[in-house]
Amino acid sequence: MTIVAESPAPLARVRGRALRKVVRNPMGVVGGALLLIVVVAGVFAPLLAPYPPTEVHFSTPFQQPGTIGFALGTDDLGRDILSRVLYGTRASLEVGALSVLLAIVVGVPLGLFSGYWRRLDALVSRLADLMLAFPFLILAVGLAAINGGGLTNAAIALGIAQIPTMVRVVRADTLRLKETDFVLAAHTMHAGPWRILGQHVLPNALPVIIVQATVIMPTAVIGEAILSFLGLGIQPPDPSLGIMLSDAQQYLFRTPWPGIFPGIALAVICLGFNLFGDALRDALDPRSAA
Repeated sequence: MTIVAESPAPLARVRGRALRKVVRNPMGVVGGALLLIVVVAGVFAPLLAPYPPTEVHFSTPFQQPGTIGFALGTDDLGRDILSRVLYGTRASLEVGALSVLLAIVVGVPLGLFSGYWRRLDALVSRLADLMLAFPFLILAVGLAAINGGGLTNAAIALGIAQIPTMVRVVRADTLRLKETDFVLAAHTMHAGPWRILGQHVLPNALPVIIVQATVIMPTAVIGEAILSFLGLGIQPPDPSLGIMLSDAQQYLFRTPWPGIFPGIALAVICLGFNLFGDALRDALDPRSAA
């Protein structure tokens, strides 16, 4: 008799079931709608923006929202706030996506190896604990200060700061999956460790990885805004929501709208990811009903 080691459920079935649960969840629908708006605004910013984001209109500074030609008004240099918010949203999504990608590319293999090979666990876990000893923003600010400003350097700094969290999450799930029946059956069939990790552990750890990505994405977006606010992220005149908040703080009580609209954009981005991430986590929870 031949023993066949199979994973608990085909990935296609898991994805279909999770999608149905997210659609039935009102918070998931709201989060998905907000994310759709944010992604469309960021991706199509060059088409939606009425002006180039760095174009200056010295004759029309501090125009109020609703002014003809300036739907959200202008800032102290007469730059169109709507255009800068759209491009700032685009920059936030780019930095967030790059930082999450870096955290996944580095953190997932380290988490898998740490959870599967106990000899590597001590080394990887201690390195992760060492990085986690520093608060996320302190670590990101320090790395950004070393590497210098710019979109790419900000994404690298935020991605490195997110790696230990991804390592810990993937390691914990690998330890759980390593004791499941289908992995033990694969061992009895003398399957190699790389085959077990690639065909059994990693596919079943994907839900946890996806949920963790939706969790760290808003953290990266806020981190980019803070770095840019401090002058360590995207550099002027390139638009960034953090730069807009920094420029608007000295005029906040006289003309608040240059700071209100980028703040609203940040809130919408983070709220969308948080709501959708919570719904996705509930949908992918194996303990939930089918």
